Amino acid sequence: MQVALKIWRYDSSTGQRALKEYEIDAPEEATLLDCLDIVKDKRDGSLSYRKSCRMMICGSCGMRMDGAAVLACKTGMYDIAQAGKVPVISAMGNLPIIKDLVVDMASFWEKMRSVEPWLQPGYDAATEKENIVSAAKMAVIHKESLCINCGCCTSECNSLESDPDFTGPAALAKAMRFVGDPRDGNTVERLEKHSGEHGIWDCTRCYFCQERCPKGVDPRDAIAKLGAEAMKHGIDRDMGAKHAKWFVTSARTTGWLRETELVPKTQGIRMAIKETKFALNLARHGKVPPPFPPHVAKNQKEARQLYKLVKEQGVSGAAGIVQGEKALGRIEFVKEAAHQAKHEGAAK
Repeated sequence: MQVALKIWRYDSSTGQRALKEYEIDAPEEATLLDCLDIVKDKRDGSLSYRKSCRMMICGSCGMRMDGAAVLACKTGMYDIAQAGKVPVISAMGNLPIIKDLVVDMASFWEKMRSVEPWLQPGYDAATEKENIVSAAKMAVIHKESLCINCGCCTSECNSLESDPDFTGPAALAKAMRFVGDPRDGNTVERLEKHSGEHGIWDCTRCYFCQERCPKGVDPRDAIAKLGAEAMKHGIDRDMGAKHAKWFVTSARTTGWLRETELVPKTQGIRMAIKETKFALNLARHGKVPPPFPPHVAKNQKEARQLYKLVKEQGVSGAAGIVQGEKALGRIEFVKEAAHQAKHEGAAK
């Protein structure tokens, strides 16, 4: 089959960047990585990219196709070629480009090391008995254990783009892999560290990391679970944690988010006073509801039923909000639960 590719070529030593198009003959089963190999072997030997296993295990061949991170060895080219499309191939984002499709992973590995990705059992000497853990307990971190460190999630992270010091989705997913491991004895210390500046609560929840992960690790869910675990252990001093707690309290008591109380409850009275002028300006334009009396939802009981239902599932209050759709069993389940609660109320 005929395959056309546009590849961004870049050399950091000269700063020159150019978009070059290549047309090649490739077998129908060819992946993007196969096509790059053909380009390098038959068209331009100076093309640079990383590869190793070619079986979606090593994570070396992460790059962008049409602006979205992919593993080149996992991306089939048949449908693209048949549609007559000419994809644009470029290096991953949020990492310095060394040459062509090769990025500098130094900061990526530095952040991985920062979460101390090894078991810390909490004792100095090994016991005589083997520490056996049930499959059910290890299933909690099954997804996080699938990470191959390809960097696709890092490439697409909006938080990293705005704050390069953000720990990042890959490192935080790795952090959850050890926080959730029942053999680790350093849970509180880990959560304290991850709840600090540039940690859990700096995630913007854009879900691009989840969308682009080629192995189903779901880094956003891992970050949500870290937040839930932190709050479960009383580590809730960050504004992100306070924000989540107020969401729970507000929704449970009135069935609505009471925006006028959000700032003082999250950022404190002093900050609320500083923002008074801004709040009054919003109020003049009808953007802020009156704080008194509190607006109570018509079906307030349904909100309380949902809160009760989530708590019965073992996810208490704020942890449920932090984990979002995962804790509630996805939006469809929430709708069904509301429907069920309504009918139970009518039956009573």
